[in-house]
Amino acid sequence: MSAALPMQPEEFRKTFHAIQSELSRVIVGQTDVLEAFLVAFFAGGHVLLEGVPGLGKTLLAKSFAKTLGLTFSRVQCTPDLMPADILGTQLVVDRDGRKIFEFAKGPVFTHILLADEINRATPKTQSALLEAMEERQVTIAGTTNKLDEPFFVIATQNPIEMAGTFPLPEAQLDRFLFRVFVTYPTPEELGQIIRQTTTAEMPSVNEVLPSAEAKPWMLKARQLVRAVLVARAIEAHVVRLVSATHPHEGSEEGPAARWIRYGASPRGAQAILMGAKVLALVRGRVNISFEDVDHILPYALNHRLVLSFEAEAERRSAQDVLRDVLEPVRQAAHASHHTA
Repeated sequence: MSAALPMQPEEFRKTFHAIQSELSRVIVGQTDVLEAFLVAFFAGGHVLLEGVPGLGKTLLAKSFAKTLGLTFSRVQCTPDLMPADILGTQLVVDRDGRKIFEFAKGPVFTHILLADEINRATPKTQSALLEAMEERQVTIAGTTNKLDEPFFVIATQNPIEMAGTFPLPEAQLDRFLFRVFVTYPTPEELGQIIRQTTTAEMPSVNEVLPSAEAKPWMLKARQLVRAVLVARAIEAHVVRLVSATHPHEGSEEGPAARWIRYGASPRGAQAILMGAKVLALVRGRVNISFEDVDHILPYALNHRLVLSFEAEAERRSAQDVLRDVLEPVRQAAHASHHTA
């Protein structure tokens, strides 16, 4: 089987860990965040990083682009940011005495795009960016322009209760493969951060792959991810997990009916499987395990639920609801797996 693969799984695993190690030089702690971030990239999706300002989200995005020598653009989202500021616009230029239209590409034409504080942009601008993420192309004045591959959007947002934000609609959130929460560092990590950032020599990352090799290597890596095997039992387990988030499934007295208005879409199931495929390779396998699925679940589903009024009134988070709804499904799956 390995002869037909676009690259050897061991090569992928070593490079993944090398990138993770480089990022750990500038990002103190946040081990789970780094892993989920890289898994989303290699799975071919986009990632939403959520946390208060100052936790290293922007530094993570810039450092990651540098490790692979890929092009990088940053957009600071503000209420006055227009779609053309991201996508580009038609300009009138003078060419040999004639006035012609020429397309000036926006920052979206890059490999790695950081949309900083996306929930400070207006819904119109958010929609334009998220459409480009989905279609991987931009159409201006009837002309379609393909985006670069690989194309990876890292959007950051502050918690919704902070003033001056425009929450992303559920349909837009669904386009992100993962939502990853960036938390405060521990006191020990905070001490290391201030030691690293207040001295004469600031830590920096090195390229893991030369720029010329990075793009073709990345495309092969994503082909390898898609070649990872999924057993029927795993597939059925993912279907049961996603179906369990639908309030019309099962008992009307069950946790889903109580806490959830709308459950995860089929994109949620796709996100779980694609993320689990990457994780399997990182853990040295070419087939997905139940543990891989369990690990990916929170990142893939926590932004795909619309909670009920009761859940909001009791201030229950999506993570709380997911745990209540999915734990019985997971326990049943593990029990049947071990007895089989």
